[in-house]
Amino acid sequence: MSEAIITNLKPLIGQSISELESFAESLGEKPFRGRQLFDWIYRQEVDEISNMTDLSKSLREKLNSVPIHPLKLVNRDESLSQQTRKVLFELADGNLVEAVLMQEGKRVTVCLSTQVGCALNCGFCATAKMGFIKNLTVGEIVDQFLHLQKISKEKITNVVFMGMGEPFLNYKNTIAAADFLHHPKGINMAAWRITISTAGVVPKIQQFSEEKHPYKLAISLNGTTQEQRLKTMPVSKTYSFSSLIKASKEYAYHSRNRITFEYVLMDGINNEPRDVDRLLQLLSSVECKLNVIPYNEIDGIYKRPSDEKIESFMNLLKLAPFPVTVRWSKGTDIDAGCGQLATKSAHK
Repeated sequence: MSEAIITNLKPLIGQSISELESFAESLGEKPFRGRQLFDWIYRQEVDEISNMTDLSKSLREKLNSVPIHPLKLVNRDESLSQQTRKVLFELADGNLVEAVLMQEGKRVTVCLSTQVGCALNCGFCATAKMGFIKNLTVGEIVDQFLHLQKISKEKITNVVFMGMGEPFLNYKNTIAAADFLHHPKGINMAAWRITISTAGVVPKIQQFSEEKHPYKLAISLNGTTQEQRLKTMPVSKTYSFSSLIKASKEYAYHSRNRITFEYVLMDGINNEPRDVDRLLQLLSSVECKLNVIPYNEIDGIYKRPSDEKIESFMNLLKLAPFPVTVRWSKGTDIDAGCGQLATKSAHK
C-alpha cells in the first residue's frame, strides 16, 4: 500500500477488532496486529504509535502517517469549583461539539454528545438554537471519552449520552459507541454505568427494549400532560405523551431495569402541586427513579423556580414510592450544565 493511500484512511479510533484486523492485513501484516492495535487504543488508551512497543518497527513506521483521533481538542473551560470541565472538540470537517467531565467524590462522569446541534428544538435547551447539523460517527463519540479520560485526574466511572443532540436520532452510532465503551477487551466499562438519554423518540425506545441492550435508559419527561410537553418539547407532536409513558412502562417491565425520568423544573410551566399529583399517578406503577433538575437558564423565556418553590415541590414528592433526587447541574458558571451546551459551529 502506498503512503498516499495510507494517509487517506479513516482514523483508528472508532474501528472494531475485525476492522483493525482487515486494516493490518491491508498493510501486509498478520491479523493479530489489528488485535494489538485494538488493545493499545481502547484498553491501554495509548495514542502514540511509538509507545505501542509490541508492534514491529516496520509496522510502527507504516502507522506514523495514519490518523488516530477523529477529534481535535481545541478548548477547555474549568468551573470555579474545579469539579466540572467543558471541552470543545473540532471535527475533521470544521464542525464543533462539546462534552463535559464532572467529578463528585469518587464518581467521575462524562457527558457525551451524539450530534452536532439537534433537530428536536426543545425551547429550554441551548443546543436547540443551533438546529441540526450532522450525526457524529462512532469514532467521534468514543473519542470524546478517550480525550476526557486523558485529561481526568481519576478514572472515569460513569458515562451519560446526554450532551448535544438526541442520541436516539443517531441510534445506530450511539449503540455502537456504547458497545465500544462496554467491550471486555477494550475500555470494559460495566453496562450499568452507561446511560443513554432520550427526549422521547418512542419507536427507538421500543427498539432499544426489543433488542435487550444492557445499558440504562433515561427519559426527559419535563411535563405531566401532553399540553405541557407541547409547550417546550415539539417532539410531543410526533410522539404523544401517552405513547411515551406506555413505551416507558413496557421497557421497564420487559427489561427489568429501573428507568430514570429526568424532570427539568421550570417556573410556571411544570412546578405546581397538581404536577406532583400527576407524577405520582403516572410513575407509581413503574420501576423507576425521578431526577428533578432545576432549570439552568439560557437566553429565553423560561425561568428557574425560586428556592422556596423548588423546596415545596420536593417536599410534596416525599411520599413517592420511587426514589426522587434533586440534581443540581454542575458547571453552570461555564455553561456546562444540563441544557446549556452549544457551539458556534464552524460548519461551512
